[in-house]
Amino acid sequence: MRVTPSTTPIRFLLYPSLGEVREHVRVELFGRVLSERLGRPVVMEIAPTYEVLETELAAGRVDMAWATAEQCTAYEPRARAVLRSVRSGSWHYHAALVCRADAPLTVETMKGKRAAWVAPRSTGGHLLPMRFLQQRGLRPDELFSEQRFLGTYRKALEAVLAGEADVTSVFSNHPDELAMRATLASYVGAEESKLVTFAFTEPTLADGIIITRRLSEADAAAVVSVLMRMNIDGGGLDILMGPFRVEGFFMSSASREELETPRKVRSAEYMVAQLDGEDRCLRLCSPTGRAFGRNVSHAEGRTLVEVLGVEAGEPLLTLLRAVRRGVAGGRMEYRLEVEGETRWYAAEISPCAPVAGETQPRLALLVRDVTGMRALEEPLYRLASFPLLHPEPLLELGMDGELRFANPATHKAFPELITQGAEHPMVRAAIQWAWRGAPAGEPAPTVHLDGRYWELTVAQLWDPPGLRVFARDVTLRKQMEARLIQADRLSALGSLAAAVGHEMNNPLAFMLANLSFAREELERVGESLKAKDESVTRELDDVLEALRETAEGALRLKHIVQDLRTLSRKPPEHQARVEVQPVLENALKLIRGELNHRARLERDFHEIPAVDADEARLSQLFLNLLLNAVQSMDPAEAEDNVLRVAAYTGEEGEVVVEVQDTGKGLRPEALSRIFEPFVASRPGSSGLGLSVSHAIVTGLGGTLRAESRQGRGTLITITLPPACEALQPQAALLAG
Repeated sequence: MRVTPSTTPIRFLLYPSLGEVREHVRVELFGRVLSERLGRPVVMEIAPTYEVLETELAAGRVDMAWATAEQCTAYEPRARAVLRSVRSGSWHYHAALVCRADAPLTVETMKGKRAAWVAPRSTGGHLLPMRFLQQRGLRPDELFSEQRFLGTYRKALEAVLAGEADVTSVFSNHPDELAMRATLASYVGAEESKLVTFAFTEPTLADGIIITRRLSEADAAAVVSVLMRMNIDGGGLDILMGPFRVEGFFMSSASREELETPRKVRSAEYMVAQLDGEDRCLRLCSPTGRAFGRNVSHAEGRTLVEVLGVEAGEPLLTLLRAVRRGVAGGRMEYRLEVEGETRWYAAEISPCAPVAGETQPRLALLVRDVTGMRALEEPLYRLASFPLLHPEPLLELGMDGELRFANPATHKAFPELITQGAEHPMVRAAIQWAWRGAPAGEPAPTVHLDGRYWELTVAQLWDPPGLRVFARDVTLRKQMEARLIQADRLSALGSLAAAVGHEMNNPLAFMLANLSFAREELERVGESLKAKDESVTRELDDVLEALRETAEGALRLKHIVQDLRTLSRKPPEHQARVEVQPVLENALKLIRGELNHRARLERDFHEIPAVDADEARLSQLFLNLLLNAVQSMDPAEAEDNVLRVAAYTGEEGEVVVEVQDTGKGLRPEALSRIFEPFVASRPGSSGLGLSVSHAIVTGLGGTLRAESRQGRGTLITITLPPACEALQPQAALLAG
């Protein structure tokens, strides 16, 4: 019976990353290596805290966990196996107490000093030094004047360098000052010379991988077999690509006895050889005794073709000859079919030291199976290309706003980013967001630039400190939200306007009628008194002027009520086919008097289809927009002002009308509210013209869009759907 490999993913949880970019990429690649070797998907996750990892372990929700030394010790009795990390040849490690070289300390002189630790559950960065001090009868709470947790070794060391702390602790594979120099340099570079180690703690077993009982014994054995061989099989998949810089694993005898005999897992091959001047093997070694599917023991004195066969040996001979001709090292990769599988090999040849009496130099040969590495190239390139090829801006910033990285989409969207640097609005918004600390659930910051809205997702980077910023163009969403908000407002206003308009219309009607009657009667009385008493006539004229102004105010009030009712009314049910251009021309004639002393007119009219509309409302729409554009331009600059009116057919057959002025333009905050009722763009306006226009256009199934820049004028674009043929049944019949 054929056994089908399980497709259930293995959940592998790791303790919090010691950095950001490097560790996350290594974790991803490490997971892919395991998946390939096990023939089963492995899902890698990094726990946000040590406590979360412990909770997940206790709840039995993980198959594997990369845990701290204490967690490995605590869970070993209940695990399938625990593999301890090996670093610098040791599966134990110490903690080194570090201070500034110019302010040296000893254990006896730490009283009153400030300590910077990594995290409460960090073994080398907190627990080991705590244990070390307590064993010497020192209470850390009483010993130090201040203790802080900074999250990473790098940040703790930088705090000591900056004088913000006096002592910290760093893990150390061996209690050796020279080895610690290299460790410190890996975190702070050349600054390591300013630090000194003054004490080492006792050793502890290293951190490692807990294999839980969620995995079966057979699966656990396979995992152990893969992990124990990854650093010794020569396949180029050294465990160094793992997230925490280890060389291999050590498994305790208790764990080894728990597991059944591991099933066979494919391992990569490698072979080393030394060849004489006639290309015969002086020595040849392979850990498995096989190479290219052949037994390579007893190869001494034989040629490579005799040992490996023609297909595997001939490419190596070609490389050997090239090296001999050039007396230089050589490398090549080639592909072979081995035991029914396609495998990739990398061969490296270099000259050995000359041997007295030999005319041809000896050559050293290393051949490695790199199939696994080639399989990882595609996901590696995919990881690397993601930020480069992502269609939206992705960038990385220092905490001072320094630009560390930006993908091509960022430079395209924000061409002034490099020149403006930390002063760019997007950078400022990201930095302010990070420093302020947003509470959970608060919306992401949004930046408005050049008429577009960008929503930022800001992620904190800890080692080194910085920000990763994702910018998404949400202009369409913002416009839709604005339209929905406006629709809600108009709906509420419409209900109010319908009620108020109905109640105001009757009083306004008899007010206007009575004012007209009173004015006519007073004019008649004035005519009769004109010859009798001039003083009374003058007083009467003042009364008549007041009545005229009152009538004008009442008439304006009537127009406002009509506009409110326009907002509240549905589009006319009986629409007709209307030719747009004549209506537009008529509206231009009506504003001619206002236009002549403010700007010159530029027409750009093309053939456009008719629309289904109410002609009066369409005329009101154009008149509102044209008057608004003309009145936004200063009469004092009439020679330079231009009103441009264009009409053309859009790409999808829609009618497009553009009204563009060269007025003062609008600020972004004013532009965002331009179609809201009672929001006036100029003094003396009721603030209803554009909102009424918007209601008319949307009622006809079209759109009204505004673009404006302060000091450069405003462009209003109207789009209306073309007339439906269904409204012309009689014309269609006559044509037939």
